Amino acid sequence: MSIIEKAINKQVQQSDTKPLSTIERTQAVTEAGNEPTAGPVAAAVTANIAEPAEHKAFIELNLPELEKKNFVSLSSERRLINEEYRVIKRKLINNAFGALSSTLKHSNLILVTSSRPGEGKTFSAINLALSIALEQDKTVLLVDSDVLRPSVSKSLNIKYDIGLTDYLLSDEIKVSDIMLSTNVERLKIITAGRPHHLSTELLASERMLMLANEFASRYHDRIVIFDAPPLLGVNETAVMASMCGQAVVVLEENRTKIAEIEQAVTLLPKDIATGFLINKAHRNQGKGYGYGYYYGAG
Repeated sequence: MSIIEKAINKQVQQSDTKPLSTIERTQAVTEAGNEPTAGPVAAAVTANIAEPAEHKAFIELNLPELEKKNFVSLSSERRLINEEYRVIKRKLINNAFGALSSTLKHSNLILVTSSRPGEGKTFSAINLALSIALEQDKTVLLVDSDVLRPSVSKSLNIKYDIGLTDYLLSDEIKVSDIMLSTNVERLKIITAGRPHHLSTELLASERMLMLANEFASRYHDRIVIFDAPPLLGVNETAVMASMCGQAVVVLEENRTKIAEIEQAVTLLPKDIATGFLINKAHRNQGKGYGYGYYYGAG
C-alpha cells in the first residue's frame, strides 16, 4: 500500500461521517503523469459561427495533438487513458444525477483541486471534461477558476480576451460572452480571464454565487468542472468548494505527504462528496492505486 493510499484510508477512518462505499481502485491516470505544455491544440474563431445565439465564440481543439499528449481521445480506438477515466467519471455522474444527488447541494458542480501545485489537477480536469463529453446524454462545462495561475488555456492553447474574472468584474458582460463552444459537441469552456488582485473577493461575490446557482440549475443534463487552485495556501479554493457538491482532490503518487492530504481535506466543506484521484503513478508498482471515494455526511 502506497503512502497516499494509507493517508486516504486514514482520512476515511478518522472521519466522523459515514463512508459511501469501499475505496475502489483503478489504474493511475497517466503513464508519464506530467501536465502537458502548451502547443498548437486550439484556435479561436469569433465571427459568423453557426452556433446558438448564446454562444458567440467557437474554439477548434486540435484533437490529434491532444491525443499525442496523452489526453482522453474522442476517437473509437481503445486507449488505456480512456478506460481509466471512464471508471472515474462514472462515480461523478452517478453522484450528480443518481440517488445521492438529493443529499448534495449542487451535485453537478465538481471542484477539481490538489493539495499543492504540480500534482496534475489541470491535466485531470481536462481529461474528466473530455471523458464526460463522450456521454451521449450529458454535456460538460469546463471552467478555469484558477484565476491566479490559469492553466486550462495554456494546456489547450486557447487565446480569448475575456473569461471568468471579466464577467465577475462587469455587469455589462454576459455568461454567453465568456462561454466558448468547441468542436467537441458536448463540451464548452470558460477561461479564467485577466488576473486580478481581488480574486478571492471576486470568487466570493454575490455575482459568483448567482453564476454557480445558474450553472447548477439551468441545464438538467450538464456537469460543470471547476479547475481550482490548490487547497493549501490559497483562500479562493475553499470559497469555490462551498458552492460545489463534489470535489476531486488530485494527489501525486510518492510525493503528496500524509499531513498535506489531511490538512487539505479539512478545508473542504463537511457536506461535500470528496474523491481522490491518484496521478503520476508507476504502472509497474501494481494495481493498488487509483481513485478512492467517500462522502462526508456532515
